[in-house]
Amino acid sequence: MKNPNLPRSFKYALSGIVETLKNERNFKIHLYAAVCALGLAIWLKISVIEFICVSISIAMVLSAELINTAIESVVDLFAGEEIHPLAKAAKDAAAGAVLITAVNAAAVGAAVFLKRLINIIM
Repeated sequence: MKNPNLPRSFKYALSGIVETLKNERNFKIHLYAAVCALGLAIWLKISVIEFICVSISIAMVLSAELINTAIESVVDLFAGEEIHPLAKAAKDAAAGAVLITAVNAAAVGAAVFLKRLINIIM
């Protein structure tokens, strides 16, 4: 099913984000962390390059969480009540992708924010 026009495509995409925000606890947690990181970035007046690194990391985590939610929804739709090994593998792999991006974002945040804090203190 193709989307007939661009505005409708954006509407569907935004709807997916809103539904995920309403229904997925982990997305809420990641979004809260993102808002805190952006607030800290503004407060610490990090450089433009550092801000881009933090922003890309945030986008990666939120995107991974959306993809994870999509995969879990499709697997749940077709897997039924019994836990199939392939369904488990798909869900675990998607969760692993979120974990990798979240760890990366934490490392980027630690590097950027600790560097800036040390520069302020010294």
